[in-house]
Amino acid sequence: MTGSSAAALSAASSPLGLVVVDKEAGWTSHDVVARCRGIFGERRVGHAGTLDPDATGVLLVGLGRFTRVLRFLTSLPKSYEGEVVLGISTSTLDASGEVTGTWDMSGVTVADVRDAAATLTGVIEQVPPMVSARKVGGRRLHELARAGIEVEREARPVEISRFDVDPVAGGEPGVYRIAVDCSTGTYVRALASDLGTALGGGAHLRRLRRIRVGSFSVDEARPLDQLGPASVLTPGRAVRDLPRVAVGADVARQVAHGLALDKVALGATGDGPWAVLDRRQRLLAVYAGTPTDRMVAACVLAPSR
Repeated sequence: MTGSSAAALSAASSPLGLVVVDKEAGWTSHDVVARCRGIFGERRVGHAGTLDPDATGVLLVGLGRFTRVLRFLTSLPKSYEGEVVLGISTSTLDASGEVTGTWDMSGVTVADVRDAAATLTGVIEQVPPMVSARKVGGRRLHELARAGIEVEREARPVEISRFDVDPVAGGEPGVYRIAVDCSTGTYVRALASDLGTALGGGAHLRRLRRIRVGSFSVDEARPLDQLGPASVLTPGRAVRDLPRVAVGADVARQVAHGLALDKVALGATGDGPWAVLDRRQRLLAVYAGTPTDRMVAACVLAPSR
């Protein structure tokens, strides 16, 4: 067998697609990626959207060449559940940090908390916390924080489309269950801290669980110890949240070479990106829009031969 034939055989047998992981507490997103490398025997593994170590829930993990598509899933909206503890602020804005302040907020009512949450709904400006994975000057903020360095961070617009608040079951004083639907890039721990500030004190987040990324929910997510070949969604199924364009064999050959396409002729609507599939619903590429009617290849998976 020639070297090129061996490489082709290896590529054909490698796992390719997406797994929806239900991450447990105590694991970093990087830990999950490393474990999936071992489970699937695939070196190319990545995730779409970091989940805090203490948080649980949906983490999208790409395998093989599908890792190139993950950036189009990172921008999907997300949904979370968690608990806000009023009266105590922490260094990490969640329950894992050291206490940095305390307030008597026993006079705060459910109505007060809901009114404050309403002010944090819609498009708001949010400052990334120092414990986040966002990069400033080429270094991740949480790395700087561990070194005792705090840097100025620019506030960024995020959209909170739902911020529901209810007392926790059992009536634990000062603790509220929250349900949040938000745009990508939102830090729910910062939202909890801002809620405390809006109520005249402080707060932190605990028991955060991501229950949805786009259409991928915890109902289909599986813990690491239950993952296997049957858990892998094909690339065609994994891009279900992108607008889809099905093409015939002639156009598929153009796509395989990364050629620009006429979106009007293909019936593509909106601004993109679009998942371009063949008639058998196999993902060929993801195309991006342009100011004209042309759509250009952003990521090609189909072989050119």
